[in-house]
Amino acid sequence: MLVDHDAMATIAVRDLARAKDFYGGKLGLEMRDDNPAVVTYRSGATGVLVYRSQYAGTNQATVATWRVDDVDRIAATLRANGVAFEHYDLPDGVREGDVHVFGSLRTVWFKDPDGNILSILSIRG
Repeated sequence: MLVDHDAMATIAVRDLARAKDFYGGKLGLEMRDDNPAVVTYRSGATGVLVYRSQYAGTNQATVATWRVDDVDRIAATLRANGVAFEHYDLPDGVREGDVHVFGSLRTVWFKDPDGNILSILSIRG
């Protein structure tokens, strides 16, 4: 039923103005729609929906992941845009700078201004 339809990340934030600076400015997402309670961004063939909520940042797991060709290059650009990366001690992985490596999977995690955990990853091979 849903196999042929795109999914959209849905992320709660407390302050939409601050979120616009982060998602549009630091991450470079293209705004599609903007209203007082919800902002949507284009991200590849899908999108990211950012909405105002009192529960923003309460999730302690990753809320959105972008698959990219070169996580190191994208991470360097994000770092230059002021994004700080999270470092985790995880089994079966090693860290190369900010990049966590699990065999052919390379990933970084970072947080938005509300503490929502986001990631980018690439898979080699």
